[in-house]
Amino acid sequence: MYIYNVTINIEESIQNEWLKWIQEKHIPDMLSTGKFMKALMTQVMVNEEMGGLTYSIQYTCKSKEVLEKYYREDAEKFQKEALQLFSNKFVAFRTELDIINDFYRE
Repeated sequence: MYIYNVTINIEESIQNEWLKWIQEKHIPDMLSTGKFMKALMTQVMVNEEMGGLTYSIQYTCKSKEVLEKYYREDAEKFQKEALQLFSNKFVAFRTELDIINDFYRE
């Protein structure tokens, strides 16, 4: 399995609007592509020198090939939407993670 991680730092002035949009629109739209099995959203608990609030969203997919298909078919549309709504109010960077193993303790 593979994780597509998006880390976003947003200005505090748009926090409520952004949180509503990301949880009610963006993440459900990402999952509706059928390329991701689940999404985990977290707040990064660090004080950024540049200010703002930082969040991480991890989208799990079956393989690198599925993620590549997302890049080809969907990524541009989703990134443009975020820019149109929140231009100059956030920065984002993306990383890919290859899951080696899951460990659970009951």
